[in-house]
Amino acid sequence: MSGHSYQTGRLNLPFVGIATFAKRPYVADWSAIDADVAVLGAPFDAGTQYRSGARFGPRAVREATTLFSFGHAGAYDHEDDATYLAGDVRIVDLGDADIVHTDTAKSHANIATGVRAALDAGALPVVIGGDHSVNIPCIDAFEGRGPIHILHIDAHLDFVDERHGVRTGHGNPLRRAAEKDYVTGLTQVGIRNVSSTAKDGYDAARAMGSDILSVRQMRKLGPEGVIARIPVGARVYVTLDIDGFCPSIAPGTGTPSHGGFLYYEVLEMLQALANSHEVVGIDLVEVAPDYDQTGSTAILAAQVLLNFLGFVFHARAERAAAKTVETAK
Repeated sequence: MSGHSYQTGRLNLPFVGIATFAKRPYVADWSAIDADVAVLGAPFDAGTQYRSGARFGPRAVREATTLFSFGHAGAYDHEDDATYLAGDVRIVDLGDADIVHTDTAKSHANIATGVRAALDAGALPVVIGGDHSVNIPCIDAFEGRGPIHILHIDAHLDFVDERHGVRTGHGNPLRRAAEKDYVTGLTQVGIRNVSSTAKDGYDAARAMGSDILSVRQMRKLGPEGVIARIPVGARVYVTLDIDGFCPSIAPGTGTPSHGGFLYYEVLEMLQALANSHEVVGIDLVEVAPDYDQTGSTAILAAQVLLNFLGFVFHARAERAAAKTVETAK
């Protein structure tokens, strides 16, 4: 069976078994993480201002990732002539942060604990929301770990300071991030149509170091042109709201906004980022599966995450190989 070891063991088809992220191992003990990627569910949606339902996002996205769990030897991409997420990329699923209904502070604190556990273990944290407020504890967890730049893909700016006393809802996360001294800048792409943020929020965002681009502006620049605007050498955290995509392909979200991105526009930005910058964290939010009976929104989310992880670790390996060659000279 030499050369065919990937065919041993169970066939393990996508519809069989327990739906962990990409059918990777579940790690219940957050003090014993030994992996390159640690996936955390953040099923909190009490920060929404319109339609709830993103609390079921982690479960739906995990199930959708099983569709892409084929192949013990990774996934070969004929366009790139590269194999992504081969067996040497160790991914684990930490399960979900505990959510305390109606209690934003406790729920967010539990999410931050999970992200810190991943970072302490040297793993790349990947958080599946939940509404966009879960980005707040994700960014909190990076305190004391060096400067980061945030790439934010979304229909909405999410830069509201305070509304009726609310400062930690899903319209606030990028404002809260910009206030951190370790967040050195934001690139906010896909912002369009009537947004939750008023003009003073846009003015404040630009004053606090944000580069704001609409879908049409991104299309003029191209994916590589957008990523070229991120400072060279920046360590980048990516927060991706599924409503950054057009609801024609991602209807399963609470606040859909027409005119959004198509799949390859986002994928090519993420690939360009992986090739040019160090990616230090990822969250994908606002998948609300009950608004999409086809399941395609969750499949889109799963596909984006797995491809992006493939790009990140392929680029890391290439940079490491190049450094080895340079050292040997």
